[in-house]
Amino acid sequence: MDKTVTIYSTPTCHFCHAAKDFFSANNVAFTDNDVSADLEKRQEMIDMTGQMGVPVIRIGDDVVVGFDEGKVKELLGM
Repeated sequence: MDKTVTIYSTPTCHFCHAAKDFFSANNVAFTDNDVSADLEKRQEMIDMTGQMGVPVIRIGDDVVVGFDEGKVKELLGM
């Protein structure tokens, strides 16, 4: 898989944990940005999506708001 995976999350977000568990279970390397603590990454997420909801998952140039497992699998070529 040649697409970079980045998740914008918070520690208390159930769907964020589900997405990260999915990536780990499927051996998908990802970068986790905690937007509750990192103001720069929070602003990056807002600029990208226009909203504050998490998780936001960026796979290559594609952005998924929320954890849509089917869409994530499609973008990862699974």
